[in-house]
Amino acid sequence: MELAGRTVILTGASGGIGQPLCAALVAAGARVLAVGRDEAKLRRVARDMPVGSTSWVVADVATEEGRAHLLRAAHAASPLPSVLVLAHAQAAFGLFEEQDPVDMDRLVQTNLVAPMLLAHALLPLLRTHASATVVVVGSTFGSLAFPGFAAYSASKFGLRGLTEALAREYADTGLRFQYLSPRATRTPFNTPAVDALNAELKVSSDVPAEVARQLVAAIVQGRSRMQIGWPEKFFARINGLVPGLVDRNLRDSLPIVRRHARRPRSSTEENIHHEPRLR
Repeated sequence: MELAGRTVILTGASGGIGQPLCAALVAAGARVLAVGRDEAKLRRVARDMPVGSTSWVVADVATEEGRAHLLRAAHAASPLPSVLVLAHAQAAFGLFEEQDPVDMDRLVQTNLVAPMLLAHALLPLLRTHASATVVVVGSTFGSLAFPGFAAYSASKFGLRGLTEALAREYADTGLRFQYLSPRATRTPFNTPAVDALNAELKVSSDVPAEVARQLVAAIVQGRSRMQIGWPEKFFARINGLVPGLVDRNLRDSLPIVRRHARRPRSSTEENIHHEPRLR
């Protein structure tokens, strides 16, 4: 798909990948409707782009009100958007039983439910074009579930399933769906604990501008799926074919993951005397 002359809706536009992705889309000739929750950051993103190439809308797409606000802005854009890039996400790293249920609910709403409902709301507009695309910026953890990222992996697995199902449902139309997966990227999206874990496990990470370049190239090429990085691409495929091999490989990493993922206990918690439990 040629992006020149098209309007692209980009969620998560002020994030670590979102900002260089906006620049790469504009460089490919697109006009970008940048979406995010922080008005000051969105203003800076638009200010750094060529004049007239980028407009912005403040909206929390995890809420009904935010999605309705974005839908109104999309219908007011000229030309009407023909590409939706879902690049927003909420992070979560920690041992599953130590995570706050409220945070997990918010994560699933943001990472899975919001993209589903936003795509549903925008489909009638996208289908007014002879060709249109919904691009989902996923994650390696949408194909390779990882300890310490159980809730996050679940949300990304669900998002990958949604994208694949919709690609098959609209296969005989001009509407395409793409699931494109970066691996670890050097952005503030990663907490210091995640950075420390990646360093100890020797996990490779990419600079955001390179990730953005590869994402835009995949959009232009019309690739339905893409996993960025090696060996992540290999392990994602192995996990789909022989998950037991990946189980055994990751089991050796469990002590390291637990050490970095465990929630720091407060001084009050550390001073509590725990009576031994009978089994």
